[in-house]
Amino acid sequence: MVEISLPKNSRPQPGKQWPKPDGAKRLTEFRVYRWNPDDSANPRIDVYWVDRDDCGPMVLDALIWIKSKVDSTLTFRRSCREGVCGSCAMNIDGVNTLACTKGMDDIDGAVKIHPLPHQPVIKDLVPDLTQFYAQHALIEPWLKTSTPTPEKEWRQSQEDRAKLDGLYECILCASCSTSCPSYWWNGDRYLGPAALLQAYRWLIDSRDEATGERLDELEDPFRLYRCHTIMNCAKTCPKSLNPAKAIAQIKAMINDRRL
Repeated sequence: MVEISLPKNSRPQPGKQWPKPDGAKRLTEFRVYRWNPDDSANPRIDVYWVDRDDCGPMVLDALIWIKSKVDSTLTFRRSCREGVCGSCAMNIDGVNTLACTKGMDDIDGAVKIHPLPHQPVIKDLVPDLTQFYAQHALIEPWLKTSTPTPEKEWRQSQEDRAKLDGLYECILCASCSTSCPSYWWNGDRYLGPAALLQAYRWLIDSRDEATGERLDELEDPFRLYRCHTIMNCAKTCPKSLNPAKAIAQIKAMINDRRL
């Protein structure tokens, strides 16, 4: 039997226990992953207590409260706070999701927060998504045409436009790809759920004229076919999209053109 374990220098250790805020009546415990590249110490799990009467209801509200009032060194990404930008994606209570749309009341007990799994960590809750974005660029996510550009716009029927529903809403938060075991083990060659969902969005766009070229780029034992329909991507997507279905449709398109 294969035994898989973390290297000793990457195993999180108990961290600092921060004091409870004075006079707080409603408290929520937060256990947050911390790692600083500027020292040689192992990652640690710091414990914070958030005053719920002085803080908004979402996990991101609590992280901002901690950074503002308790520990200014805590590092994480955030931007829109509306579930649109995808910046605050992290692993919360064992599930990849957006901190800005995850309510503290949805979690029983202590709130456990880690960075997105199986990605290099820049600091604390900030993963390095360089490879993830490079894979998105690889599928060339823009309209490709050979006919002359119309004077006003590329027209599209309502029926054809409806085919893009469930695809264009992807915010590239990386929650799906970083929850996929196939991506964990083959992330250097397998494009992953997010990039493939984006690829399918352009494959079925009635205005695009590079379907064959796009399928040629995807028809590869690793880029596409490392998907084993584990379905973690669909379960964790904070926008309730289904990358696994999109990947299956790409495979079907490739099979259809072989016949």
